[in-house]
Amino acid sequence: MRYAIVTFGCRVNQADSLRLEEDLRAGGNVESSCERADLVIVNTCSVTASADQGARQTIRRIARQNPSARIVATGCYATRSPGEVAALPGVVRVVRNEEKFDFLRGEGPTFRPDATTADRADGDGPCGAPIEPGVAGRTAFTLRVQSGCEERCSYCIIPTTRGASRSVPIDGVLGEVGRVAGAGFKEVALTGVHLGSYGRDLTPPSSLYALLRALDDVPDDVRFRISSLEPMDCTREIVDLVVASGRFLPHFHLPLQHAGNRMLRLMQRPYRLEDYRGLVDDIRARLPHAAIGSDMIVGFPGETDDDFAANLEYLPPSPLTHLHVFPYSDRPGTAASTMRDKVAAPVIRDRGARVRAISADLTRRFRESQAGTIRPGLTLEDGTLVVTDNYLKVRIPQEYRRNERLMVRICEVRGGGELVGRVV
Repeated sequence: MRYAIVTFGCRVNQADSLRLEEDLRAGGNVESSCERADLVIVNTCSVTASADQGARQTIRRIARQNPSARIVATGCYATRSPGEVAALPGVVRVVRNEEKFDFLRGEGPTFRPDATTADRADGDGPCGAPIEPGVAGRTAFTLRVQSGCEERCSYCIIPTTRGASRSVPIDGVLGEVGRVAGAGFKEVALTGVHLGSYGRDLTPPSSLYALLRALDDVPDDVRFRISSLEPMDCTREIVDLVVASGRFLPHFHLPLQHAGNRMLRLMQRPYRLEDYRGLVDDIRARLPHAAIGSDMIVGFPGETDDDFAANLEYLPPSPLTHLHVFPYSDRPGTAASTMRDKVAAPVIRDRGARVRAISADLTRRFRESQAGTIRPGLTLEDGTLVVTDNYLKVRIPQEYRRNERLMVRICEVRGGGELVGRVV
């Protein structure tokens, strides 16, 4: 059977799609394009209205270009609005997130899941046939160690679509790391819906720090990149570990969402700007070359010009290196969707453009600051592109194999922000 997987949204969805792909390949199924596939899995996101729209447009395009394809929709949009998704052309099945790793057992004669896959709950266990680096363009392996969220940010529908927090036991994570390292992966990105809550649901309870300590001791030749971590969960001991250990890459993603305390309270975010500022300033002081990304929401209900000005004051001189900017959109069922004083769409677009311009300046400043430095990295694509430990992509003239570790000197920043370097 020929298959294709289309993934929207966060790294958790990317990890889930990677797991689905491993299961399909374990049965001898063959990756294909959407235009030629017998089965197309669309792994949807629902964090914003535009994410929903993107999934609908993609499904309609696939059905138009490949009328014989069986389209299976899963992910957060499919979980939140299954009837809406089922009505789209070509969709033969809608699979909720909690069923995502079970439905393939009935998907045709070629698919043959092994016993381990069939017995796995929510994908939290070993898979039978690892993907090697380079398959489907992947060089790093994205590993989900936690799912679900029990926070109640007023704008977010994800606790509804992902359920309560569930963690993979440390032994299970270590087993997965050994498996993918044995397949040749040299970098693993650890991800979760609420990664900082890792271990709280286990018996006995554990913590993200305990997991990281265990990973620091693995014998495999692999390094780790920590995915998005809520500011209140990025503890001093975690930062200490990243600083002291060569196992964890100097790359943090710490969603701020807004630089005004009034808006943070309305968003039901459990920290203040002062807390966030202290955290990222400390990281920058101790890891001068670290990448520090963030998420920002513009146009949240009740956001005045004065509220928005707090972003313009804090962000430009901050140590952040890149921003993901989300225009606010109502998510039915959230507290924010019932709030008054909604911000007009043209104002939201204008504010989004202004914050994206700040993000471009932050990124340019960070790239320029790295010129002349020597960073460890991993080759991508055809071996002429390197992703550094601090998450910069550097073009090199020599051709190496994909997935090689090397040291690269960043020589210049070309027009458009492209980094050019040489191997040392």
